[in-house]
Amino acid sequence: MQRRTALIGLALSSVLTFSPAHAQVREISFGIISTESSANLKNAWQPLLEDMQKATGLKVNAFFSTDYAGVIEGMRFNKVQVAWMGNKSGMEAVDRAGGEVFSKVVQSDGAMGYWGVMIVHRDSPLRTLQDVLAARANLTLGFGDPNSTSGSLVPGYYAFAQNRVDPVKDFKRTLRANHETNILAVANRQIDVATVSSDGIDRMKMKQPEKAAELREVWRSPLIPSDPMLWRKDLDADTKQKVRAFFLAYGRDAREKAIMNTLTFGGFVASDNNQLLPIRQLELARERSKVQADAQMASDAREKRLQEIDARLAELGRQLAAAN
Repeated sequence: MQRRTALIGLALSSVLTFSPAHAQVREISFGIISTESSANLKNAWQPLLEDMQKATGLKVNAFFSTDYAGVIEGMRFNKVQVAWMGNKSGMEAVDRAGGEVFSKVVQSDGAMGYWGVMIVHRDSPLRTLQDVLAARANLTLGFGDPNSTSGSLVPGYYAFAQNRVDPVKDFKRTLRANHETNILAVANRQIDVATVSSDGIDRMKMKQPEKAAELREVWRSPLIPSDPMLWRKDLDADTKQKVRAFFLAYGRDAREKAIMNTLTFGGFVASDNNQLLPIRQLELARERSKVQADAQMASDAREKRLQEIDARLAELGRQLAAAN
């Protein structure tokens, strides 16, 4: 009995000795939206994540998914604690996955945003957005991930909804894919036209300039706010402080600048959920266009829904004015 008690005591002593050390080992997963292949994204992001690990003392694992929703769901179920997202996917993460914006990207040229662009092959007879819309019944469109800001939401409203065109139903064929896949498909003449991010074009110019040279832009959106960085709201304060401090200080020396250049980033600045307000407005404006054009909806129901949308748009306008 004494020997058994001694063994139990030794075991408890071991737990007490080693548990604090293990408790200090913190591990987080960093989500990366699928703007291109996981292999390319890993090569681009890994040096930054290694620097993040050294600076914060946290073990940092990259988290990839085949679509944007995978990263959003990863954050929802706490498989992702910090993430780089677009504004549309960031909005979904805030609304559905307990996410919170803490920083945003500065573009490599110092701009605070980027664009959605529509591209065709350089030899295409299509020269303008109106050319594309007029010929849409005979064209294959490469459309972005449903949670992509520049590949789906922004062109979905400015290029299509405002012209009463349904990008999914009105083209001969519509294929959903990430920016890289759509860019290469246009360059290789596999599809006729695609909506992608200007950042994606810049990345292609660096990686495969011969492919980028095969493209021609026929439409460009208004400026889109630069990509947000998010963490889970329930992440502990100490970890948040380490993560925030790392990003806001990163990109100062020549080595870090070279890493950032590969990502087409120039740095990071502080931000919050208010940066998503213009995207919320855009989402509602797109919904308003659909409701207004819905001939199947009863007039009373349509009017009621339009009033609800207008009230929400007015509230978002007040929030945006207060934030600025």
